[in-house]
Formats: sequence, structure tokens, C-alpha cells
Amino acid sequence: MGSKLAFLGRDMAVDLGTANTLVYVRGRGIVLNEPSVVAINTTTGKIVAVGIEAKRMIGRTPGNIVAIRPLKDGVIADFDVTERMLRYFIQRVHKRRHFAKPRIIVAVPSGITGVEQRAVKEAGYQAGARRVYIIEEPMAAAIGARLPVHEPTGNMVVDIGGGTTEVAIISMGGIVTSQSIRVGGDELDHAIMAFAKKEYSLMLGERTAEEIKIAIGSACSTGDDRHAEIRGRDLVSGLPKTVVVSADEIRRATEEPLKLIIDAVKTTLDKCPPELSGDLMDRGVALTGGGALLRGMDDRLRDETGMPIHLVENALDSVALGSGKCVEEFEVLQQVLVPEPRH
Repeated sequence: MGSKLAFLGRDMAVDLGTANTLVYVRGRGIVLNEPSVVAINTTTGKIVAVGIEAKRMIGRTPGNIVAIRPLKDGVIADFDVTERMLRYFIQRVHKRRHFAKPRIIVAVPSGITGVEQRAVKEAGYQAGARRVYIIEEPMAAAIGARLPVHEPTGNMVVDIGGGTTEVAIISMGGIVTSQSIRVGGDELDHAIMAFAKKEYSLMLGERTAEEIKIAIGSACSTGDDRHAEIRGRDLVSGLPKTVVVSADEIRRATEEPLKLIIDAVKTTLDKCPPELSGDLMDRGVALTGGGALLRGMDDRLRDETGMPIHLVENALDSVALGSGKCVEEFEVLQQVLVPEPRH
């Protein structure tokens, strides 16, 4: 009977990301991967769309409908909307209403404050969880990348997400030293928007900037001469305009945020205990997150740090997979979760 009850309250793990939210359900794997966007009708206060549908609406809605990204820099910027989004995603996964309430593990950035942590937990409880546990993203990413986090050897993970970059050195199931900076994929998009505005007097939307980054963006000189068309509004005439930009220009535009990410990696290496430094040279650094997929990111980090860098095969899903593994093997992996604050 006990196993039947456990099956009813399907435990789940949520990677509550700035760009995407992934939900992992015990025994089923990742069942949902949608953009963290909610479209709300401001007149009625009702949710019009969530996820992919809402993302399509960014920058394309009438005045009374706004597409909101409730998470900024990896943390909750709009509590009410985050809670509604979580509830929507959980209900989509839990089709039947009479299910027992699930236990939920939520992945959060390692630099999160106590207040922000409470907000995440509260959102989970409001969305219908029985218990909410928290795991730090770099730890989840390391477990998802199949690093031996419980062994007394140094493991280093660099997780470049939409809103934050998490760099951590992990040993014996705990984080030895970490650095969390609020620079990620979104910052690269904003750099491209600023570049188009300054160089071409062209107003770009966030989606266009992201498409350009994916199409021709790179972290180091790749030697190929790719070009792409960007469409936006001419700030001088106010009319739509198309401009052709080169991969080289985009790389120069995104150099500043990239430097901040590289500096965070160097700072963490600098704080690494000498015993673990040797391990890191042998094992290398695991590179995960959506930002890791930027062309040449691994090569750039290799050049700058002199360390072996491995791009994890499931870079986009590693945080969700790692959190999910904690749900599957809850008793074994309980020590990696953030302990409850004592009241």
C-alpha cells in the first residue's frame, strides 16, 4: 500500500530558470520544458497563456496583454506570477485533481539570499506542494553531468544559464567554493540590442537579438565569415529596417558579458584549495547550461584558463536531470539539498 501511495504523490523536481522552466517527475523523467513566460490580461488579471505560447507573444501584444518573465537573474522578480506559473506547470503534469500533494525539489542559484529562498519555497507551497526542498543549481548541474560529487575529489562545474552563471567546485557532496554572477544568456542578448542601437540606430526586440546570438554568435574567432539579417525599427525614420551584420561584429558586441563570465571562472579557480586544484587539472571542468552552447565557448574557456573543458552532452537539461536524480534517490542524495533554516 505504501508504494501505491508514494506513486500517487508523484514527486517532482523543478528547474525554475530565468529563460526556461523544466519539470522532472519521478519515474517519468523530464516531462515539461517551456519558456518561463506568462502572458496576462491586465484588464481582467487573468492568465492568457503560459510557456511557449506566451513567449511567442513577447513584443507582439495589444496594450492590455503583457508577456511577463517573472524570474529575473535567476530569482523571483514577480512572486504572484511565478506562483501562478508554477501552479499551471504542476497541474499540467498532475492531470488528475485527487492526487496526493507532491514533494518538490527546486533548483536555485547558489548566490540566492535567505529572503529569495523563502520566496521560492512559498511559491512551491502555494502551487500545491506537500514539501519543498531546495538544491543549488551548480550542485544539481554537477549531478546531472554525472560527476562523482560524493567522492573526496574536486569537481568543477560552470553552468551558464539565461539569468545567471554559476561556477562551483564540489567535493564530498558539498560546495567548496562558488561564484554566482547575474550575467548569462540574457545579458548577451541585451549587448546585441545595445550594439544595434548604437551602430545602426536600430531598435531590436529581445527575441530577434536571441535569434541572432544563436545563428551567428560566438565566444572566440571562428574564422568563418557568416552574416545574418536583422530586422527592427529605424530610430531615425521610425520605419522598419533590415541590416546585415557579420559574426565578427556580434562577437565584439558580446565581448563584455563574456569577459565577466570568464572572470567568474578564474576567480573560483583562484579560491580553490591546492589539493583540489590537481584534481581539476586531471578531471577538467564540466560546462553546462544554455549559454554553454554558444559557439566556441569551450575553446575560449580552455584558452583563458588552460584547463581541460568538457561540454556536457545534455547541457540544457543537466540542472533538471540532477534535481530529478535527487527525487529518484531521495534518501541517498538528501545531504546535497540546502538544509532547512532553524526557526
